[in-house]
Amino acid sequence: MLHIHRTLSKVLKQAADEGLIPRNAAGSVKPPQPRREEMQPLSRDQVRTFLDTVRGDRMEALYILAVTAGLRQGKLLALKWEDVDLEGTNPTLEVRCSLSETRGRRSFVTPKSGRGRHLRLSRRAVSALRAHRKRQLEERVRKARLWEDHGLVFPSEVGTSMSGRNLYRAFKIRVKRASLPQTLRFHDLRHTCATLLLRQGVNPKFVQELLSHADISLTLNTYSHVLPDMGDAAAGGMDAALG
Repeated sequence: MLHIHRTLSKVLKQAADEGLIPRNAAGSVKPPQPRREEMQPLSRDQVRTFLDTVRGDRMEALYILAVTAGLRQGKLLALKWEDVDLEGTNPTLEVRCSLSETRGRRSFVTPKSGRGRHLRLSRRAVSALRAHRKRQLEERVRKARLWEDHGLVFPSEVGTSMSGRNLYRAFKIRVKRASLPQTLRFHDLRHTCATLLLRQGVNPKFVQELLSHADISLTLNTYSHVLPDMGDAAAGGMDAALG
């Protein structure tokens, strides 16, 4: 609604400036307040419980990437093996597009800039992806002619792009199995990533770039609940610096 108000107000303002209408009627209307997203980041112990629960799961590597790299669901489902480098001295993956779903139809959407971004992978993510690749090759052999090879890292059970709805349904089953709150959303794994990093003292600028936020103020505003916890670390750091 806020976006609609801003767009309408801008259009009417231009029309008023050009004398096409007497005044900008939307200018006197109070814009709606944006609703702040309710986050449910997992604690470190809850993350361990969840990852223990999904160990050996077909999508274990996807859940690990969601927690350790903070990738959105659409970005994860659009990853291709050609975007992943597990053999170099610094294993990375390149995020080049996102899987979008509209009325049941799925398509791959590239960023407006046309450029992807590279992410360093944690040791746990590298290990999980290597095991996942081996498991997927075995799955392809079993499915034989049913398999459609699109090079996706996290495809459906026949190699095609996976429905976000199916992934979410599977995720909720794992959440229940781990005895975690049923209100937990897949997107909360991304919030968990940011919260864990900030509480470990990782520079907010790095967290901003990892999450691909356009501006660091968005990162700081979104995760302001973590910043008070960093006060003691800041005070301790100053004491150490000054002796």
